[in-house]
Amino acid sequence: MNAPAVVRANRRVALQLAATALAMFGFGYLLVPLYDVFCELVGLDRKGLAQAATVVADPQPGRLVTVEFVAVVEAGAGWEFGPTQHRMQVHPGELAATSFRAHNGAGVARVARAVPSVAPTIAAAHFRKTECFCFIPQPFAPGEARDLAVRFVVDPALPAEVELVTLAYTFYDSPPQGTNPQGT
Repeated sequence: MNAPAVVRANRRVALQLAATALAMFGFGYLLVPLYDVFCELVGLDRKGLAQAATVVADPQPGRLVTVEFVAVVEAGAGWEFGPTQHRMQVHPGELAATSFRAHNGAGVARVARAVPSVAPTIAAAHFRKTECFCFIPQPFAPGEARDLAVRFVVDPALPAEVELVTLAYTFYDSPPQGTNPQGT
């Protein structure tokens, strides 16, 4: 390779590196506003906690929406986890409450987490949890059982064709702070 070709190749690599660095800086700069948008879409505050929903002043007493509750836990994990009631009917705009029962069947202290999901997808934007145990580590002593509260409001703007909303939680072991879950 002659000297001018080497210089051109070096300039091209330098420009690619500079463009990559600039793109990384731009992405880092945009992370905070993107995170804010994400949190607003899924109903979290900036700390990852469920936002307190405002109870709508004009509830729809004539309309009822059925909310069903589902729990998923890994088989053989030593957790018992499920809703204390499987369904309830709520008036959109009114505050409703239920709970899930969790039991640590293992002989050791453990910490669990729960990740919620709402179905159908269109209902997720209209389902606001005002109190939720999700995303917060839940420490349990050996054999401990307790009820975990959930309070929510179904927004009256939920499309009329949606008559059934499912709130599901996946319950799993959370690794202790400062450990690597992959064990590496």
